[in-house]
Amino acid sequence: MKITPVILSGGSGTRLWPVSRELNPKQFLDFFGEYSLFQQAVLRVKNSEEFANPIIICNNEHRFTAAEELQKLHVEASSIILEPIGRNTAPAIAIAALDIITKTPKNDLMLVMPSDHIINDQNEFMAAVKKAAAAAQDEYLVTFGIVPNKPETGYGYIKKDAALKKLSDVFGVEKFVEKPNAETAAKFVKSGDYLWNSGIFVFRASCFLEALQKHNIEIFINCVNSYKRATRDLDFLRLQNADFEKCANISIDYAVMEKAEKVAVVPLDAGWSDVGSWQAVADLETKDENQNSLIGEVLTLDTKNCYINSRHKLIATIGVENLIIISLKDVVLIVDKNKSQDVKKMFELLKKNKREECHSHTKVLRPWGSFETIDISDRFKVKRITVKPKASLSLQMHNHRSEHWIVVKGTANVTCGTKEFVMTEDQSTYIPVGKKHRLENKGQIPLELIEVQTGGYLGEDDIIRFSDIYGR
Repeated sequence: MKITPVILSGGSGTRLWPVSRELNPKQFLDFFGEYSLFQQAVLRVKNSEEFANPIIICNNEHRFTAAEELQKLHVEASSIILEPIGRNTAPAIAIAALDIITKTPKNDLMLVMPSDHIINDQNEFMAAVKKAAAAAQDEYLVTFGIVPNKPETGYGYIKKDAALKKLSDVFGVEKFVEKPNAETAAKFVKSGDYLWNSGIFVFRASCFLEALQKHNIEIFINCVNSYKRATRDLDFLRLQNADFEKCANISIDYAVMEKAEKVAVVPLDAGWSDVGSWQAVADLETKDENQNSLIGEVLTLDTKNCYINSRHKLIATIGVENLIIISLKDVVLIVDKNKSQDVKKMFELLKKNKREECHSHTKVLRPWGSFETIDISDRFKVKRITVKPKASLSLQMHNHRSEHWIVVKGTANVTCGTKEFVMTEDQSTYIPVGKKHRLENKGQIPLELIEVQTGGYLGEDDIIRFSDIYGR
């Protein structure tokens, strides 16, 4: 019986701001090597006889990023399901379970994984999955408990019970415990009875839905209705909004796992990290003789135990220690390592003040390519735009701004009102306010151009779309 992987990709990774932002959250970033955290999750279950094609759960804004990440790995998803609004893990997993029993009712084992974790020991992970699958066949809802290597106050804990009769390496669950204080966490680790709650699960889709129906009938009904009324949008399954919004914003632990009768845990010691803070990132990086991790252009004097990451400019430090320093084009973050969990509070403050730095980078990815803001003032904005080969922007219009386009590389096919024409390198054109227009790249190489916007309002929401191949 094959296991269907379910990869949950709805998070925003606010504790890893400013690198992680709403439009490009941490699961789509390559913190460690050539693959993003999302791609690492997909590769964990690729090319194995144990697994079917994965189900991806994400939101509307990230749908094209997720699809492109899969294409780069030559992986075809069983479904890419779009949540209209974030409602935590219980509703998301319920939707995936409904998708599985609709398609493969007799082959409904599912492995649920967050898209933003690190697991370094693939063999140990696969061995744990097989143990969990054996218990799931016996109708257990199985979670994975990380074997702790230190007291940790940032995770919930699972207290294991006696081993199951048929499976000596799988244990019952005595109780789930909230994030403890430091003293309690130390006692938990010393006892050997407690494991970190990983948020990874294996169970039969039918068993999970039965437990959800028993313990949280409202979520079950709303998810069934939302799934039944879902619509196809290109390669995506778009859930019906009204019913899904009625779901409680609740985790699988609270909704099901803490209440169900047949719950088990498999201990996992496989180099796991949820990469939940900059301190966690620093712990995973290599260090020099002064316990510093230095990425990019960095020079230090009398600097100890720091994580310094500069992607665009030189950082020079003298006489500091225990700091995290992140330098991007538009933001510099400096935080004490012991306060790294509080980056989320800064993100919330930025959002409250409606700062664009919490929403997007200066470079913004689009299904057709990307644009990067080079300069901005009250009445003008300068962008660098890249359009992929065979890609096209929507046919659109702006009410408040005009645009000047200058081709730097490649060939642009331009629609402006009733005119259609081609521009090559060093040629330019003007798009007046209120004029329908479209930019296309019908060539074989990326199209690069500079766009100068002028007008009284330059926000990205000043777009009226008339047609769009990406269904936006």
